[in-house]
Amino acid sequence: MKERIEELTNILEKANYDYYVLNNPTITDQEFDKYMRELILLEEKYPQYKLPNSPTSKVGGTPIDKFDKVTHESPMLSLPNAFSEEEIESFIQKIEDEHLKISYVCEQKFDGISLSLVYKNGLLVRGATRGDGLVGEDITHNVKTIQSIPLKIKKAIDIEVRGEVILSKKMLELLNEERKTNGEALFQNCRNAAAGSIRQLDSKITAKRKLDAFIYHLPNPKDFGLKTHYESLEFMKSLGFKVSDSTKLCKTKKEIITYINNLIDKRDLLPYDIDGVVIKVNELENQEKIGYTSKYPKWAIAYKFPSQDVYTKLKDIIFTVGRTGQITPNAVLEPVIVMGSTISRATLHNEDYVNGLDLKIGDTVIVSKAGDVIPEVKGALKERRDGSEKDFVMIENCPICDSKLIKKEGLIDYFCLNDSCPARNINSLIHFASRSAMNIEGLGEEIIESFYNEGYLRDFTDFYYLHQYKEELKLLEGFGEKSINNILTSIEKSKANSLERLISGLGIRGVGVKNAKVLAKEYKDINNLRASSKESLEAIKDIGPTLANNIVNFFTLNKALIDNLIELGINVRYKGSKEKHNDLVTGKRFVITGTIENFSRDEIKNILEINKGIVSENVSKNTDIVITGKNPGSKYNKALELNIQIWDEEKIKEVLSQLNKE
Repeated sequence: MKERIEELTNILEKANYDYYVLNNPTITDQEFDKYMRELILLEEKYPQYKLPNSPTSKVGGTPIDKFDKVTHESPMLSLPNAFSEEEIESFIQKIEDEHLKISYVCEQKFDGISLSLVYKNGLLVRGATRGDGLVGEDITHNVKTIQSIPLKIKKAIDIEVRGEVILSKKMLELLNEERKTNGEALFQNCRNAAAGSIRQLDSKITAKRKLDAFIYHLPNPKDFGLKTHYESLEFMKSLGFKVSDSTKLCKTKKEIITYINNLIDKRDLLPYDIDGVVIKVNELENQEKIGYTSKYPKWAIAYKFPSQDVYTKLKDIIFTVGRTGQITPNAVLEPVIVMGSTISRATLHNEDYVNGLDLKIGDTVIVSKAGDVIPEVKGALKERRDGSEKDFVMIENCPICDSKLIKKEGLIDYFCLNDSCPARNINSLIHFASRSAMNIEGLGEEIIESFYNEGYLRDFTDFYYLHQYKEELKLLEGFGEKSINNILTSIEKSKANSLERLISGLGIRGVGVKNAKVLAKEYKDINNLRASSKESLEAIKDIGPTLANNIVNFFTLNKALIDNLIELGINVRYKGSKEKHNDLVTGKRFVITGTIENFSRDEIKNILEINKGIVSENVSKNTDIVITGKNPGSKYNKALELNIQIWDEEKIKEVLSQLNKE
């Protein structure tokens, strides 16, 4: 860990220097935040390895030599970051644990350059950058060119205010058009351009770039008889400073989350960049009671909007064996937050996918969430390669049982054909119990793996013998009477499932939920299905020669398994269509986006379709209802634009519960 702390310190120190001194960012904000969070956690765990020059002890960067140095009267502290709703809730809980009467102020987090302005007798005498938080740079000559910063305020008082220098999106576009014409390097973003503009030696250049500034902090509000941060904002506005009109006073967690979501929705419509929301305790007296760390105020936090595309390191590529023996390469990533979730693994699908992206182990890769849910590696930043990267090599043998892998003609996937491969056994058991198959509640992947390793599960029939080991199971770590009873009850309930669930659960190669329904509807009984010929199967729509052959082979090889399941009392008959009518759903067109807790998209889709609802992939003017979970993404924004009805997680859970009871 000592080596990693040293490595992270060097990475962040260089990033700070490149950004603050050279005005030339070499890593993204997301990468900087990721490395900083990792370093903070490691230093907390191993404080003996923290270096004297650790960037966690700093706030900004080193002031550059071409400007006069300015020592701030009070430190310009940065704010701790939050990247998820859970972290916001944790912040609020810590505040509430103080048992104070609290309200909060929510503000836009401007993506610009921090600024200090000092006035004497109402006249502007100094403008300075944050610098390292203690010492900044005197940029008064450039500050005076910013139209929104008053040279004289409305009261002849001595005062310091702090805020953010920004550049509009439109101005960035015009600047980059000019720089492109002149053959100059383009600014990467509005903040990069603002930083370069405010630190010009020639103020005429700064003036041409039409910078703007928002003021949001008064270091000594009590000197002016103020009692809250919100009063401070109103006071600064009355003096003639530009203060954001989107600031909101909130009293509850729900109000804060609503403010954040509303701001995310209109973020792209703003004329300037914001990268999050700042949440502050409003009462100044409460701020003092809650206090500070050496770097941060404990009464404030900055929620950073989730990145849709983020960068991280591809540490390794490992291979897993699916329930059908299919071999899948998987990316092992340095943990990174994508759309609010921490991602450390992502599927790479197959050999062709990896080669198509030209991925190498050690690459910095671009990661996003496909459909806002599934982590996806989109490519590598080849310009960051330093020669230490390793080529991807597809394996030739199964990583579990060492059997020779087979790639059939015309297919892109490799398979382990060893039916006794332990990995296939566990994965097939997981699939059998899953919601899309026998729907045995309480049996997640880790529990099934635990039961397998303890010797209680080896094949599908073993689920129905688990009741014999009830007392032994209760002795396993993490299990008690209630949890084991719930699992056994769910197992017993699964015996009554309609035939299509059993067919899906058997894991016949190529037979998914849709084809399982087709087969159950056609043959009505599993005995009819296992007695069918390849020719009769091929005659069914959607069942081709390959699939027909897989089905025949499965039942030929697994006669004893099916006999045992029948003997155990598993229903093997099709119970018929269960289509229903419901005014909330029938005839309506739905789109599902985001992650719904406790329900998969397939489950929601199946329930809606049973009730004659129509589920589509894309939002259009013909869509009636958009169902949104966590991190809904662009489909949610589209629904707002088209004024389409939106069901949140609470609403869809309520509807699904009602539909399941009918």
